[in-house]
Amino acid sequence: MPKRISFLSALTILSVWTAAHPAFGQALVPHMLQLDTKKLEQQGIGLVQEATQLAQFQQFDLALSRARLATQLAPKIPEAWAVLGGLYLQANQIDPGINALKRAQTIDPRNAAILFALGTAHFQKASYQQSIDYIQSGLKLKPNVPGALFDLGNAYLMLKQNREAIASYEKAYAQDKEYWPAINNVALVKYEQGDVDDAIRLWRTSVAIDPKAAEPKLAAAVALYNKGDREQGLTLGEAAIRLDSRYGDLKFLKDNLWGEKLLAATQKFLSVPRIQATIAQAQSAPPVQPQRPE
Repeated sequence: MPKRISFLSALTILSVWTAAHPAFGQALVPHMLQLDTKKLEQQGIGLVQEATQLAQFQQFDLALSRARLATQLAPKIPEAWAVLGGLYLQANQIDPGINALKRAQTIDPRNAAILFALGTAHFQKASYQQSIDYIQSGLKLKPNVPGALFDLGNAYLMLKQNREAIASYEKAYAQDKEYWPAINNVALVKYEQGDVDDAIRLWRTSVAIDPKAAEPKLAAAVALYNKGDREQGLTLGEAAIRLDSRYGDLKFLKDNLWGEKLLAATQKFLSVPRIQATIAQAQSAPPVQPQRPE
């Protein structure tokens, strides 16, 4: 049963409404709450930091929700949009990621990191020329960044511009002698070009830099096995797969830009019973952290 308003209560409400209600010729100016924009921005920055920390612990859903809220509280802070864009890319939501990164670029057009991130996003979208354009724009602002030079080489590689790819990889390695993925990828190109001995040499250099790097160890193993040095190849291949069982998956290798010749040789190598047994054993072990640097 609905409540009834008493006569006294009705008079009170009416008197308050009448006093507050303007005459017909009077403009109504509602009272607006004044927001403290600086305080909101600080809260937004705090959320960006939280989102970054959550992403490090692989809690992407929580990170995304905080990053979205950060862009609402601090829409003029480019870092908020950049972090949101990066999280979308990690969630494989490429178009929303690009849109967020472009918002960041609009606010801060001379931020090389944002341009590099846009290059990564377009690489994920298989828009390789656009990826090159963004990365080159970033390198004009901040040259000699190993990771950006490496990404540039990957985009060139996908367009089969091998000379440019090798040049970019070598520039990345020149900036950081510990950056083994650059040398590893030069070897990938060399192998496809038929220069097997040089490819093996470069893969061995990569392994010398980081003995726990599974990729160059497996690539060298396949090349050695295919060349006739079967025992050394099998031993090295077993060690690589024990380090990271993902490298026993051809799709994963293709995603890491292994070429057709190397993939064909690897398919035969992975079918060897001794390697099959190692893969089965490695896959039953606890998962490991990725060995390849981002």
